[in-house]
Amino acid sequence: MKHSLEEAEEIYAKLTAGKVLFILGALIGIVAIAFIAVYLGAANLSMKEVFDTIVAKIFPFIEVESSKIATAIVWKARLPRIVMAIVAGAGLAVSGAAMQGTMKNPLVSPYTIGIVSATAFGASIAMVLGAGLLGSGRYLVIMNAFLFGVLDAFLIYGIARIRGVTAETLILAGIALMFLFSGLTSFLQYVASEEELAAVVHWMFGSLCGTRWEDVYVAGAIFLFCLPFLMKYSWDLNAMALGDEIAITSGVDTNRVRIFSLVLATLITAGIICFTGIIAFVGIVAPHIVRLIIGGDHRFLLPCSCLLGALLLLVADTTGRTIVAPIIIPVGIIFSFIGVPFFLYLVMTKRKEYWG
Repeated sequence: MKHSLEEAEEIYAKLTAGKVLFILGALIGIVAIAFIAVYLGAANLSMKEVFDTIVAKIFPFIEVESSKIATAIVWKARLPRIVMAIVAGAGLAVSGAAMQGTMKNPLVSPYTIGIVSATAFGASIAMVLGAGLLGSGRYLVIMNAFLFGVLDAFLIYGIARIRGVTAETLILAGIALMFLFSGLTSFLQYVASEEELAAVVHWMFGSLCGTRWEDVYVAGAIFLFCLPFLMKYSWDLNAMALGDEIAITSGVDTNRVRIFSLVLATLITAGIICFTGIIAFVGIVAPHIVRLIIGGDHRFLLPCSCLLGALLLLVADTTGRTIVAPIIIPVGIIFSFIGVPFFLYLVMTKRKEYWG
């Protein structure tokens, strides 16, 4: 008995060490790629110019030479999109992981339950009809996209309250709304002028071009506000992975966890996509890779999904900026090249060991 206990403790220590190594590796990867990304681009800047510009901004009391051109390129063009890539990747990945955990379906993500389609419709209304509830100009599009993303969650919740808050009801309601909002967006594209259509299509590509620091602050604030609440449900998600009956007998209010997780994931997703446009598959790819490496314990799965999602999207955006520079390929297109094959792989294999 003593040997069995010691063996169990040794196995647990190894598993925990592996998870810690994954976290450290992902953090190092994010920092390394961020440094590479801020250096690479169509404008040729030396590493010293980049370093001096960052130091001059962060530590103004240190005297270093920094040109206005280098400051504009590094601080106003490259760094905001790099930080937004980290925030967007982390937010979309953790939203996908939370949704998959609450609905016990490996193919669920903010995209597949209609949140992304709803934000696209909201943005399209602003660009084609110039109509919206809040904001003007650029922020009319942003606020419309955000509000329609939140509206999608409330519609799903309303349907679930009528039919019962089960995983199946939430998924089917989300899929139905996804097709509804996609159809409405297609109609707006059909009646739009050439200029309006071009604006809608460009937004739907999903791009970090033109990201401003204020965009990063808003998206980051929403993400950081919602993340602790999602982490709070990690034990409940672990119990629900064993089945609703077991979770309920353990004292978990499964309906409450599902609804609150959906609302939190929606706020994060809408708060990101309203600035970036459609970036699909991050919420599917990152959580599944993490499950394959460290397992399905949501105490580690949620934060590790954040880190891997941030790393993957940062790599994708850097690739899109540099692969055919000075032409910039939208990050949504680059990530689709990664996400579609991975999604098909999951559909074809349906490997249950992902949920171990």
